[in-house]
Order: sequence, then C-alpha cells, then structure tokens
Amino acid sequence: MILVIAGILASAGLGAAFEHRWRERTIPVTDRAIQLLLYVLMPFVTFFSLARLDLGSGVGLGLLVGWIELLVVGGIGWLVATRLLGLDRAGAGTLTICCLLANTGYLGVPLNAALLGHDAIGPAIAWDVAISGPMLFVFGFGIAAACGTKAGETARERVRAFLTRNPPLLALVAGLVAPDVLAPDILVTIAHDAAIALLPVGFFVLGVHLAREQDEGVVRFPPPLTRPIGAIIGLRLVAAPVLFGVLALTLADVPDAYRLQAAMPCGINALIAAHTYGLDLRMAASAVAWTTGLAVAASGVAGVVT
Repeated sequence: MILVIAGILASAGLGAAFEHRWRERTIPVTDRAIQLLLYVLMPFVTFFSLARLDLGSGVGLGLLVGWIELLVVGGIGWLVATRLLGLDRAGAGTLTICCLLANTGYLGVPLNAALLGHDAIGPAIAWDVAISGPMLFVFGFGIAAACGTKAGETARERVRAFLTRNPPLLALVAGLVAPDVLAPDILVTIAHDAAIALLPVGFFVLGVHLAREQDEGVVRFPPPLTRPIGAIIGLRLVAAPVLFGVLALTLADVPDAYRLQAAMPCGINALIAAHTYGLDLRMAASAVAWTTGLAVAASGVAGVVT
C-alpha cells in the first residue's frame, strides 16, 4: 500500500517537475504518452483481458450491477448539474463524466493488489475493462462530444469527433467476440502486468497536465472545494459504492474487488475527455485531485488497519 501511494506521489511529482523544467520538451512527450495509452496499451490490455473473461456466476452478474450503479449515479449527476446547480452544458457534461469515469485502472488495480492480494488483480481488471473501458469509450467520450465546445457545431460533426477520437472501441468489440485461443496465457499475464504498469504513466501525465494548467491559471493548489466538486465527491466516493453494495446483496459470489472498484475516485481519463472535447477543465482537474486525495487517504488508513 505504501508503495502504491509513493508511486502515485512520485509519478505525479515527476511529471510536474518535468513540466516546470522542460516545458517545451514535455508537451510532445506527454502527447506521445497519451497516444501510447490510447492506441497501444489500453487496446492491448482491453482485448486480452476481455477475451479470457469468465462471466459466469456472480462475476458476470456483478459486472451487470456495476453498469447499473454507474448509469444511475451518472444520471443523478446530470440532474444535480442541470437542475440544482444550474451549470451550462459543458459544466454539466463535466460533472456527469467525473461521476461515471472512475480510476479503476491506474489506481484501482494496484490498490486491489495491495489491499486484497494478488488474486484480486483478475477481477479488478475485469471491472476495469468490462465496465470502466466501455464507460469511457462510449458514455464518457459520447457525453463529452455532445457537450464539449471543441467537438463541432452540428450533430454530424459531434458524431464524427466521437468516432475518431476513441480507437480502443475496436479492441473492446474484438475482445468480446474473440475465442479463448486468440488469448494465450502468456499474453493475458502480460496484459495484467501492463495494467499495473499504467499507474506511473497515468499519474506522470496527470502531474504534467496539472502543472501546465496551473502555470496557465486554469487550476491552483489546493483546488477550491466548490459545490460541483462537493457533488462529485458525494456521488463518486459515497453514493456509487453504497449503491453497488446494496444491489450486490441480491447476488452470490460477487468478488470483493468489485466493491473496491466501485469506490475508486474520478479517473484521469476525465481530464483527457475534457481536454479533447472542450469541457470544463478546471472542474475535471479539481475533481481528480480531490477525489484521488480522499480515496488514497482512506486506502492508506485501511491498509494500516488491515
């Protein structure tokens, strides 16, 4: 657990230091890192994890419950943003995707390994690729394309932006229909290890991104705890795991890793979606910072207790 927290702080800090010291060099490096994640690592992990995923018993039903939980929380987030907070379209879209997109890959997988043991890695990755992946590629990017200011003006332009900016969709579909023979054990093992290795890459990019936006006056440290951020914290860190826990009571053999994944903070991918499609970047960055800090602190306490 200590190594996970140290890895997060070191990776984010290193990214921020690189941004401050070598700004012009860091921008193309981080752009390539994001492309590597989206075009190579994420499709690789997604395909080989889904191709061998056993959806029998509580494993598959637990994933279905996870989908229901996230869609309900996302719907509540949209209503809170539009009806209670009166946010504009971009702000409402940002709040919604921050509730939908949990950091179950960069953070959730290593946290499961640290708190629950190595056997929890498989179910944790199953949640990440079967729920968080599609949630990002379909709903996250879809909402961002529909609400963002950089996705075009017409419906056709927004659909085109949605289809051309999330290539891992192909890996997702291929992984669902591919037979087991196309996913040998060695490649599945490598995919699982690659999922854990995404943590330093993801938080390095986050550190670079936050430092860059701080220099440009978009965010400050610590980020202000606004009403939208408070709503995201409540929905992502409280409502989501509680709702999943209640729904999971109707099932048997639901992996403990699922319960932990349901409580993960706002995902780094919310920043990518916000930057790509023109959502409220300040809100997305603040949501990632606040929810990650609270989740890591809670996980640290849990690690000490257990």
